[in-house]
Amino acid sequence: MTALSKTIRRRERRHRLKLALATLWCAVFAIIFLLPTVLTVTNSFMTPSEISANYGVIFEQSEQGTKKFMASQVILKFIPDKVAFSQYARALLLGPEYLLKFWNSVILVVPIVIFQVAVAALASYSFMRTRSRLKSAIFFIYIIIMLMPHQVSQVPNYMIAQTLGILETRWAIVLPGIFTPFSVFILTKSMRRIPYTMIEAAKLDGAGEWAIFSRICVPMCKSAMYSVAILVFIDYWNMVEQPLIMLSDSEMHPLSVFLSTINSGEISLAFAAATIYMIPPILIFLYGEEYLVEGITYAGGLKG
Repeated sequence: MTALSKTIRRRERRHRLKLALATLWCAVFAIIFLLPTVLTVTNSFMTPSEISANYGVIFEQSEQGTKKFMASQVILKFIPDKVAFSQYARALLLGPEYLLKFWNSVILVVPIVIFQVAVAALASYSFMRTRSRLKSAIFFIYIIIMLMPHQVSQVPNYMIAQTLGILETRWAIVLPGIFTPFSVFILTKSMRRIPYTMIEAAKLDGAGEWAIFSRICVPMCKSAMYSVAILVFIDYWNMVEQPLIMLSDSEMHPLSVFLSTINSGEISLAFAAATIYMIPPILIFLYGEEYLVEGITYAGGLKG
């Protein structure tokens, strides 16, 4: 018993040591990943003169008028010497451009999220209820399209939008965003986990297809729908290529495009705008973190 007890204690100490090292390793990586975000937030409260003093010559104007990156002296400071809110006042109160771009992002992203989840739920229900070779072939095509980068589909989307006469309008971005295969794939996998006996019992009770969909499938796939909505929101909140290709009018561009056009003379404004820009995705992620993890985990362990 004594030797066995020593062996058990030795294994427990080894396990605790491995757990402590793994925790320390994860903490180091977490700090590294959070440093840019923390630096952006703290620098947004610095004055332009302090930012210039800390970062040295980040952008230097050449004779041809182009910008080249070179830093003669860079000091990473996380605590400003003097807290300033002038850049926030300029972004939110003094200039209407930031708020205009913010609402452009909302007008583009919110309909995409709502209607993409709705369309994906209906399509996923049809994939789950229909058993045929044609369904399997179509679902396989969905997977192939989902694996392609979205840059590949920009040219076909541009040609279709031009043919339909919706180019240079928000519909050129909203319509392709609604019909995206990623949400269909995730929700189809989730609905396939629903026991078929529940559907048969509902049919015996006189429930129709809409009642089965709305009262059984949707409540049981709520976590997956939340996770899809969060991922779609974050993806389209950060979109840049689609507005630049589909919308030539800069007044219609979302906030993500506006942030990429802030010039080097407004670095403090860029930090403040980026900080405000991060708030909606962070709040949505923190609110739906449990749904996101549960939905992806629930869909990831499914059988096709």
